[in-house]
Amino acid sequence: MDRRNLFERLIEFLSPGPDSKTQLIESLADAEQRELIEPESRIMLEGVLRMADMSAGDVMVAAPRMDLLDIDAPYDELLEVVIHTAHSRFPVFEDRRDNVIGILMAKDLLKLQRAPELNLRTLLRPAVFVPESKGLNELLRDFRSNRNHLAIVIDEFGNTAGLLTIEDVLEEIVGEIEDEFDDKDHASGVFTLADGSQRVAGDAAIREVNTVFDAQLPEDDFDTIGGLVAHELGRVPRRGEAVEVGGLRFSVMLAKGGAVRWFKATRAEAVTPEPFSAPEA
Repeated sequence: MDRRNLFERLIEFLSPGPDSKTQLIESLADAEQRELIEPESRIMLEGVLRMADMSAGDVMVAAPRMDLLDIDAPYDELLEVVIHTAHSRFPVFEDRRDNVIGILMAKDLLKLQRAPELNLRTLLRPAVFVPESKGLNELLRDFRSNRNHLAIVIDEFGNTAGLLTIEDVLEEIVGEIEDEFDDKDHASGVFTLADGSQRVAGDAAIREVNTVFDAQLPEDDFDTIGGLVAHELGRVPRRGEAVEVGGLRFSVMLAKGGAVRWFKATRAEAVTPEPFSAPEA
């Protein structure tokens, strides 16, 4: 027996619930507007709904932008890569980049420092491989159940297509996870550092940088510094790389998810020019 009163049934008839994902998202926006849910809750719920249609291939860091370690590299070279990229986990390859043989925790390098006789292979953890088509919902469940934080994504031919971390998946729900460089208290994308240089966000407007430096960077073809620098270099630069554009030198402080988050910007004449050499892909 239907125990709902006549009024409740009438309301349901006049205002039926959403019958599609699009309508549900619109309902969430309406609920936020009527202050029934907080904006942050609406964003997370929308993220959960959209994630259901996404796969590993949609979110992964593409293979050319992966930071990997060579199993045969000397300790000092491994340490330099770990310091410059600041990741906690690294895929390790043998002979060629496409041949990933395991995952190395950055902290495990300390064991090699204290006991050089150790074989790096003994420190590797098994790599988890997933297809590009694997759904993010299923992948998140795997991450949680296996306590794994990184997966190597392979294409239909079994080749390495990229990598994906649990943070990448969670960011589809909660938005970008803030890091030590983020500053919510300032609307500006340019900040003065202790040495007098400027910290510039990758998505900072070119117009803002021109104002700060009294520069003449072109504003017609690109809106952001990140877009302009990537165009000048021909690709997205990596952490530690520097590019000179319009009399300014932009050194990458933090790159994440295939994009530059922060540059350190100085006037080109204020630093000793260094020859630029692109790292091997």
